[in-house]
Amino acid sequence: MKHNQSLRVARNSFLILVLAVLALPGFAQQPTAAERAALLKATVEASQAVLKQYEWIETTVVSLKGEEKSRKQERCYYGADGGVQKVEVNSTPPPAKKRGLRGKIAASKQEELTDYMKSAIALVKSYVPPNPAKLQIAKDAGKVSIDVLQPGKRARLNFRDYEKPGDNLGVEVDLTSNRPLGIKVASYLDDPKDAVTLDVRMGQLNDGTTYPSDAALDAKAKKLTVTVKNSGYRKMN
Repeated sequence: MKHNQSLRVARNSFLILVLAVLALPGFAQQPTAAERAALLKATVEASQAVLKQYEWIETTVVSLKGEEKSRKQERCYYGADGGVQKVEVNSTPPPAKKRGLRGKIAASKQEELTDYMKSAIALVKSYVPPNPAKLQIAKDAGKVSIDVLQPGKRARLNFRDYEKPGDNLGVEVDLTSNRPLGIKVASYLDDPKDAVTLDVRMGQLNDGTTYPSDAALDAKAKKLTVTVKNSGYRKMN
């Protein structure tokens, strides 16, 4: 009962904000980046509230130089603390260890690669899904700009310094519904020279709720790619 009530509150708050922003002078003619950012934040919050009713399967694949190195499937759902809980469903076993000096060298390289892979996966999670609080921080700091991709239909909201200094989170939105259509991120791991890009496609459930369906991170310097696919959404009993 309390959960359903919180969902209604989230939806009502979103509708109130939409009406308030639309009522601002000149919004219909020339919406500002700040106004669009406010609507996007409300949309993300509303979708995340609804997704707390669901569970889904997350498949993460890491490839190096085009060769798959690991694959993991996890059942995901929101716990009582509001965070995403994960239960491993399936994963690829680690390669057999070599003996002797070659084995030690191989183990060292594997450990270094594993650490990099973990960092890359964590980087994906820091951008997907967008954090409403961080969107607000960028908006308040005046670090939001808008690029019109298709007048009256599509635009991209750019949030600078979203997660790290010098990065950019670009969210493509439907201008008629303010629904997120996709995300493009320009970022890096430890060093700005170690640039990575992240491309995300947004999906939509039957009730109109949006979610990140596919995410692909490309770390060209390391020839490493990470893909994350979310599928099989269903309401929890």
